[in-house]
Amino acid sequence: MLRTTARGFSAREEPTALERFLASRARKFAASDNVKSQQNPEPNTSEVIAEGRAHWADHCATCHGNNGSGNTEMGKNLYPRAPDMRQDATQKLSDGELFYIIENGIRLTGMPAWGNGSAKSQADSWKLVRFIRHLPQVSDEEEHAMQKMNPKTPAELQEESEEERFLKGDNTDVSAEHSHHHH
Repeated sequence: MLRTTARGFSAREEPTALERFLASRARKFAASDNVKSQQNPEPNTSEVIAEGRAHWADHCATCHGNNGSGNTEMGKNLYPRAPDMRQDATQKLSDGELFYIIENGIRLTGMPAWGNGSAKSQADSWKLVRFIRHLPQVSDEEEHAMQKMNPKTPAELQEESEEERFLKGDNTDVSAEHSHHHH
């Protein structure tokens, strides 16, 4: 602990053994026993997995990556690091634990609470649990499809728009249109 205090709590530093231990315990105690025993009410169908995949690409992939590796700019710079969702540490969690974590987040980590208590929110979270179970088998085709669903910056959206206009034969210089500052 002395070393941690002397160097601060920067997420850039590799955590000490004590910090790693405490962080792993936080996730273990995130859900109560009655939550851990909850069963996923969403059927294990390709449609449910596809809905979970779309939600994952739009909400979760920024930190966890489309393939669940956690190897993203955000995921690598969090502490604790975004976990590799394909590994046993996550895959051995019960469906109820995964659901609880998605809905409620985990304090003092980068994991936000996504749920709002509504039936739709809960259904979306259960679909995400189905997709998390599917992550170890995600295909290259699925990853490619997910890239199209990932959030985009304004610059990326403008570039896509310009490409589409160009491909349709519209040679208008969009960047010139947006370069004038108006109030």
